[in-house]
Amino acid sequence: MRTLCASTLIGEVFVIGFAGLVAMKDPGLSMGTVWTVCGIAMALCVLLCGAITRPGGVQLGWALQAALIVSGFWVPMMFILGVCFAALWWAAVHFGREIDAVKARRAAAEQAG
Repeated sequence: MRTLCASTLIGEVFVIGFAGLVAMKDPGLSMGTVWTVCGIAMALCVLLCGAITRPGGVQLGWALQAALIVSGFWVPMMFILGVCFAALWWAAVHFGREIDAVKARRAAAEQAG
């Protein structure tokens, strides 16, 4: 699960960075505010890559997905990208857990036999 989730999060780092570039063109947003919010979100994505298997890691990832969708109020294309990344996040968590279960069964079978 960790590899799939981390891949999704790293993709989000780039999307958040590009969304920051688009948001800078909004005259109602200051450059400092845009890059503070984007920087925190990008750092959170990178830090979450290492903490995804810890308690609350997946839930924090879901909160990040929700924030990505909500950012569409400032950069409208983020509604679409946020939903796409939320779907990728679901797939990474769902199929990652299945892969982990298969690996655990295979390791147990090798230990027993």
